[in-house]
Amino acid sequence: MRSPAYREWRAGVESVQGCLQPVRLVGKFEVRHMGTGDLIASRQGRVWASCGTRRAAVCPTCADRYAADAWHLIHAGMSGGKGIPDTVARSTRLFVTLTAPSFGRVHSRPGKRPCSCGRWHPEGHPLLGNPIDPDTYDYTGAVLWQAHSGKLWHRFTIALRRAVAAAGGLTVRESGAHLRISYAKVAEYQRRGLVHFHAVVRADGPSGPDSSPPVWLTPDVLADAVRTAASSVELDTARPDGTALPLAWGTQVDVKDITATDIDIPDDDSDNGDQVVRDTRLAGYIAKYATKGTGATETGDRRIRSQSHIDRLQVSAHHRAMIQTAWDLGGLDQYADLKLRHWAHMLGFRGHFLTKSRIYSTTFKNLRAERRAHQIQTALTDAGLPEDTDVLVVNDWQILGIGYDSREQLELATAIGDRIRAARTKHTPERGGDSDA
Repeated sequence: MRSPAYREWRAGVESVQGCLQPVRLVGKFEVRHMGTGDLIASRQGRVWASCGTRRAAVCPTCADRYAADAWHLIHAGMSGGKGIPDTVARSTRLFVTLTAPSFGRVHSRPGKRPCSCGRWHPEGHPLLGNPIDPDTYDYTGAVLWQAHSGKLWHRFTIALRRAVAAAGGLTVRESGAHLRISYAKVAEYQRRGLVHFHAVVRADGPSGPDSSPPVWLTPDVLADAVRTAASSVELDTARPDGTALPLAWGTQVDVKDITATDIDIPDDDSDNGDQVVRDTRLAGYIAKYATKGTGATETGDRRIRSQSHIDRLQVSAHHRAMIQTAWDLGGLDQYADLKLRHWAHMLGFRGHFLTKSRIYSTTFKNLRAERRAHQIQTALTDAGLPEDTDVLVVNDWQILGIGYDSREQLELATAIGDRIRAARTKHTPERGGDSDA
């Protein structure tokens, strides 16, 4: 901190809002008038760029920005904005949670009763989510289910459209002239190391969010279709010995109507009952899970490279067993297409954490493009030019390094980032993210 270069270094940290894995660049960029070639704005020298990760365990600052973009994406599909008409707030909308089936009893906090092991476990107890009998827990089934969960979701969306069409006395092809089903979903790891999916499911008219669904497609009808679809989906695979292994959703399917202003959202991490949440907070509730990892210490952020790597991990015995199972199965030819060794650090889950149907709302690409357009418009305004001026943007950068040069620098950057995030979150508590996003 006494170094003459400290102020310059601190300015770099603040320019990326305290990113913990910044990309340090050297070079230049120019903004030129397309017609005349005149220089409108330029910068050269050394600059810092954010790492852009979605994972809070790697970089809380960049994860906040990702979560803020996710909030806009989710919220626009529920209440309008970002190119989506606000009439979608009158469409039939549900908050749906699909879970994994059981692969063996685990320690839990069921509320007014003790755990099935006969003991009470306080919040944060290390046994929570771990198998009561690890020797009989079906790790192979759990990892294979996890590896196929993305395909199960895809089949669920197909089955849902069929179930909705059947409820209206229509074929799937005929239903396209009457309605469209869209969704946005995020994957969240449970304590037992398996994902479940939270989703906003919306029914629109035939042209999408700018039209209303048919009057017969009520929240109850859509909810029944969700339950029917979830219970009908099944995917067949095989265990290493060739034994058939049918994969399906768990019996716990939670469906809430979010057509009203407030809904109840179950809090999986506490025993305080259901929580009343507004639309804006529902979007934040869903978006925050897009930044979470597996919940296993030192995993979810680093790919497994070898057996010795697994042996050195400081994780619970349960998570180690899931990682080991994924690694072992990944070495078998019959599971080569699953790339389980590549995804062993994610306990076998190989899907995207946040996905949506095409017509649900805007995209991350569009949100990033809006930010770039805003920066260019700022440069035009500063130059006294109209905002619709055609410009040419030229970037020429080379990487100097990634991250920080010492533990002391990382600790200082962490403190700076924590201060920036605390000030920002104070002004946007419901989004839990970047107010400038």
